[in-house]
Amino acid sequence: MTMNIPRMPAPCPPYRALLWDNDGVLVDTEQWYFQATREVLAEVEIDLTEALYFEHFLASANGVSQLAAARGFSETEIARLRKKRDERYEHHLKHQPLPIPGVLETLRALRPHFTMGIVTSSRRIHFETIHQRTGFLKYFDFAITSDDCENCKPAPDPYLQAIVRSGFPAANCLAIEDAPRGLVAARAAGLDCWIVPTSLSRHADFSSATRILSGVTEVASLLLRSAQELRCV
Repeated sequence: MTMNIPRMPAPCPPYRALLWDNDGVLVDTEQWYFQATREVLAEVEIDLTEALYFEHFLASANGVSQLAAARGFSETEIARLRKKRDERYEHHLKHQPLPIPGVLETLRALRPHFTMGIVTSSRRIHFETIHQRTGFLKYFDFAITSDDCENCKPAPDPYLQAIVRSGFPAANCLAIEDAPRGLVAARAAGLDCWIVPTSLSRHADFSSATRILSGVTEVASLLLRSAQELRCV
């Protein structure tokens, strides 16, 4: 005799807050930061390849300082290079295309259902320049930049601060990242983390990620489809 056992519904997705990285996830600025840094370092005969950029900027936060110090540059010279890089990057932010296809539609779809914050290693001045052009900030409840934390990613500090700002425990927050140091920071803060790789990070080891997506629009399709099926939204 076959018994029809009723299927119990799966639990609703636990996420109530979405914590978004900025560069490479919401806006296509990583390429311009890479280009500005490469151009400035080339002037002092340092060849910044994509592999070196990944190692020093996306996998860690060593950046210009370690690359230049290893070649004997003084702190004063390094500060001058960093300032020149930042000025060139700011110029790119004001004049180059920034939007990533599908981001605006994704934010519109998710905004009614989730608390949302931005957690970025960008300086506040660059962050504001970017979003004066995008109009994205109206979809977010808060933003945490490098100016707001003593330690940036891969330290968990920015995400720990974001969890508090969200009003939810870590179990109810989801980080959305594109690079290893962001993933490390999110996981160290006790967060699930979905990865949307870019051309600069696509070969990285993301084995500790909760999900690896093919594009940002999957964030909305996965979260909203699951919620609708379970009648959670």
